[in-house]
Amino acid sequence: MSKVKDMSLAKEGIRKIEWVQRHMPVLEHIKKEYEETQPFKGITIGSCLHLEPKTINLGLTLQAGGAEVAMTGCNPLSTHDDAVAGAADLGLNIYGWRDQDDEEYYQTINMVLDHKPDIIIDDGADMIMVLHNERTDVLKHIKGACEETTTGVHRLEAMHKDGALKFPVVAVNDAYTKYLFDNRYGTGQSSFDAIMGTTNMLIAGKSVVVCGYGWCGRGIALRAQGLGANVIVTEIDPIRALEARMDGYRVMKIRDAVKEADLIITVTGNINIIHDDDFKYMKDGCMLCNSGHFNVEINRQDLEAQSTDVREVRESIEMFTMKDGRKIYLLADGRLVNLSAARGQGHPAEIMDMSFAVQALSAKYILNNDLEVGVTKAPDDIDYEVANLKLKAMDIEIDTLSERQKEYMCSWKEGT
Repeated sequence: MSKVKDMSLAKEGIRKIEWVQRHMPVLEHIKKEYEETQPFKGITIGSCLHLEPKTINLGLTLQAGGAEVAMTGCNPLSTHDDAVAGAADLGLNIYGWRDQDDEEYYQTINMVLDHKPDIIIDDGADMIMVLHNERTDVLKHIKGACEETTTGVHRLEAMHKDGALKFPVVAVNDAYTKYLFDNRYGTGQSSFDAIMGTTNMLIAGKSVVVCGYGWCGRGIALRAQGLGANVIVTEIDPIRALEARMDGYRVMKIRDAVKEADLIITVTGNINIIHDDDFKYMKDGCMLCNSGHFNVEINRQDLEAQSTDVREVRESIEMFTMKDGRKIYLLADGRLVNLSAARGQGHPAEIMDMSFAVQALSAKYILNNDLEVGVTKAPDDIDYEVANLKLKAMDIEIDTLSERQKEYMCSWKEGT
């Protein structure tokens, strides 16, 4: 069963799915293994992820392992209608289309839950929230879940702390091969790919403010610097702020940073990062965008309240005319720009190859282990398996310890 916008787009969607498959060798290796071992035979897996070609490849990998797969999107603006049609044509149960309103968004989440999944793969924890708040009838079927993002992990840890979480969750986001590569290199490249493709703006010579210096912020700042920008970082964590300064960036409070900004990118996972009077201090022509999961980091309501006119001047770019005549531009409605902007294609396939490999292996880990309720990091064994498969695919060989070296590393008796 599926509910998509236009099945006539299936042929183009399949072309795009086949393209990314050629660049996701780790997931292809796992897919072939799953075809032989059928670890998910008789199991239903429901997912709430960005519906684009790379994610469809994850769904097909789980399907190859015997699972009934039901998928929906985790963001109304990140769905690729051709990829969704292609997925439906390839036998996945998929529900979603670009530009859903809130009612349609939650309607399609419920359509997935109607399949009574045994395992959930979530991105932002919206499906898990619906499960606990509205669809408690499905809870008894759930063996566990995987969570893809920092934002989702934070929500789920808060749930567990409050005693509200009812099943175990593997924090795929906290796997080394996820946050070291996906969050840093993936977010860094894909954010600027979307910004430059949408605005046709030169980055070199611009003052770019990066709000937040977690792994995603590190990646964005690194790419901005590489493109020739003057990078300013804002932070609340003194250690991360110090790290940003020693990485060569200017560090200051948001109120001071916005005065210099040509481009502001929020990537904190928190609410109201840019809000209230912040807009009064921005230069004419300042551009705003967000690479965090939810569209709460830039307060659109505050911006709109201070403007006299709002109009779309280019696809995915809104111009707000302020009361003093200044123009401020908001990209992709403040939603995560790398997937929601008109040119947003998301992370490169080679990056998602690792992240989705961790997802596929973590789903099997949930199935094969009796985990305690709570949020737990993906096992290191999964990380190392994914890293080794990636190195092999890249034709890279590394050294191994000799038996003597292993003995030395485990000993405390040898010294000077």
